[in-house]
This record gives sequence, structure tokens and C-alpha cells, in this order.
Amino acid sequence: MFLYQYHELLRAWMAPATFWAEAGSRTFSAPGSWLSSVPGAQRLAAGYELFYRLGKDYEKPKFDIHQVESGGREYPVVERQVLAKPFCRLLRFKRFSDEADGVHDLKSDPSVLVVAPLSGHHATLLRDTVRTLLRDHKVYITDWVDARMVAKEHGAFTLDDYVAYIEEFIRHIGADNLHVISVCQPTVPVLAAVSLMAARGETTPRSLVMMGGPIDTRESPTAVNNLATQKPLWWFETNVIHTVSANYPGRGRRVYPGFLQHAGFMAMNPERHFQSHWDFYQDLVKGDLDDADSHRRFYDEYNAVLDMPAEYYLDTVRVVFQEHLLPRGLWTVRGERVDPAKITRTALMTIEGELDDISGEGQTRAAHALCTGVAAKEREHLTVPGAGHYGIFSGRRWRTQVYPQVQSFIARHSAPAAPARGSKRKATTRRKP
Repeated sequence: MFLYQYHELLRAWMAPATFWAEAGSRTFSAPGSWLSSVPGAQRLAAGYELFYRLGKDYEKPKFDIHQVESGGREYPVVERQVLAKPFCRLLRFKRFSDEADGVHDLKSDPSVLVVAPLSGHHATLLRDTVRTLLRDHKVYITDWVDARMVAKEHGAFTLDDYVAYIEEFIRHIGADNLHVISVCQPTVPVLAAVSLMAARGETTPRSLVMMGGPIDTRESPTAVNNLATQKPLWWFETNVIHTVSANYPGRGRRVYPGFLQHAGFMAMNPERHFQSHWDFYQDLVKGDLDDADSHRRFYDEYNAVLDMPAEYYLDTVRVVFQEHLLPRGLWTVRGERVDPAKITRTALMTIEGELDDISGEGQTRAAHALCTGVAAKEREHLTVPGAGHYGIFSGRRWRTQVYPQVQSFIARHSAPAAPARGSKRKATTRRKP
């Protein structure tokens, strides 16, 4: 019951030790310090830094996207908040140019809304996704707010609220020349939002690109899926839901704490994480600063987690993983039934990683069987050989294999006036569903 409070107490108790470790690391490694030349200084500095990084708090990282190259030109990029809701900020990464033809090119680009997952990590996990998309698109992203920072008086946040947020963001940007990319968890609420808008006769986005999401978790269930089905809903409410402590704005709010989620992430591959930290220590001792810096960048992102609202988390466990309401055609959102067959004017592309251990093979592709109103020629599926979950939206495979096909798909379904810039490389595995 008081786990959150105990965690905060331990964090406060560890703070002096981590500060001391950081100071020790700098003392034994700084070029101007006489201690950096004593025997064993590198090992001492490496040990101190490893201790510091294991014990420190990890704040939400920044996107740090300040410029992008497109069509042979460099464009400055400014991050702007265009809409603020209690549990989410809608951000835009706006590109600028002083040249008339550059301005024309930028204005002609289609708009893309990237819906980031609300599943533990911050939206900055999609930094590489956003940076790559900015070459050829106007890019917006959902930046979910850490639930511990949302005052209790703002009320609960449910899966239905998530769907409503997506609808509002689509309307705010304008669906006429909008393409929506959902990564992992949001594939379900995004499909629901567009289905409901189509059923009401509203304008829907020109395309949906769904990447590694749990549309139908009965297909190739993973360890993540099995955990959700092996325990009853009351078990999750009893064991993983806790109350935010008094030192945060969201005091008293029920959440699935980020520190518990992080423990779960680490437990999935403990040997790999242990080896990674040992390699980091060895790199520091050897003076291999490039590899050490790569470790820092990865874990600065990986270790930064947020609290999820309890209502939303429990809704997701029940609707998506236990009762499979979307693929069974039984899901209702605020009294309206979610029927993806109502979508007729939005093209659909699904993307899966061959080695994805979070969303198994076929779980995302299942969207095609539901979206029967979308013509076959308007639907595509891409399976990326050798790619795990993160590889389909971040890293080399994303940039060289996945993005060219996403860019080409979006260009083909954009408004006629929007020219398609950038490379169009052949897909590794691309076929009709």
C-alpha cells in the first residue's frame, strides 16, 4: 500500500551517495585534477560513475531536434506546443527557411501525427522517428504527461479519454492532408478514434501507418501478452496500482508507477542489461569514450519512465489483452461501437518486426481483417526481417528499410498538390495483406 512512499524514501536516502559518486567520478577523471594521474584513477572514476548511473534519478530527456536536412538544404527546427490537455501535450516540430522555394517545399509537405505510446517511456523514445520524418513532412507528436505531475482534481484518465484525445488532435491539425503514425500501444485507440470519426461521417486522415501494435493479441502471443492473460484484473489492481506520494502535484492519484514498469523492463532481459553495464565500466577503464557515450545516451532514455493513470492501464489490460474487444467487434467507447469497417477513405499500412518480442507476428497485421471498407489497393503490409520491436521505428533498419516505404506510402496518398521529396528505396519485404 505504501510502496510509492517507500520508494521515494529510498530515493531520498540514496541521493547523497549518488552525488558523492558523481563528484568522485569527476575528481578522478578530470584532466585538470592531480588525482586523475594517481595509479588506478581510471578504475576508480569508472566505478564511481557506474554507481552514480545506477543510483541517480533519470529525468525526462529532451527531443533536442534543432535542424534537419531535406532536399539538400539544412532547415532549423523549433519545437512548439500547439495544444495542451491535462494528460498530453500536442507538439509540432516546425521547420523554417529564408528562401522562397524552400518555404514552398516545406508548405507543400504532408502533415504527420505521430502517436507515441503511453506505456512507460516518454515520447522522446521516438526521437529518431521524428527526426527522420522531418525530412519530408510537417511533424506533430503526442507528448504524454507523467501522471504523477497531473493534479488529482483533473479527474481520471481512461482508455476512452485516450481515444477522445486522438480525435481532438486530428480535428485540431485538420484531417484533409493528415497521415497518422501510431507506434505500439496506440495502434488500438488510434484505430478506434478513426473508426468512430468515419462512422459519424467526419473527415478522416488520408492514411494510417500502424507499427508493432497489439490490434489482436490472440495472434502469436508474447510473454507480455501471457502475463496479462494469466492474471485476473483484480490482481493487477492490487499488485501494481499505487498512490502518488505527497511530494508531487498528482498526490493521491492512483497510478501504475514508472519505477515498477522499469523493474519489469529490466527483468525481461537481466543478463543483457548486466552485460551492458559491465561493458560500460570496461569502456571507461580502457578510455573508449565513444562506446561509453553510446551507453549513456541509451540508458538516459531507457531509464526515464513515467507513471501511467491507473484507470487507463487497467482499461488497456482488460479491453486489449484479456477480452480482445476490438477484434471481436464488441468494443464501445462512450456508447458508440467501434467498427473499423466504417473506414473507407483512409489508406492503411501495417508494419511488424520479424523478431518482435512485444507485439508478436500478425498482431498488427490483424487490422487489415477489420478494415474491410478500405480497398485492397489502398492497404499494404511490411514485415522487416531481423528487426525487433524498437528496430521498426528507431535505428538503422528504421532509417534505411522502413522509412523509405513509409515515406513512399504517405506520398502516394497525400493531396495532389503535395510533391514527394526524398529517396524511394525498395522495401526489404513488402506485400499486399
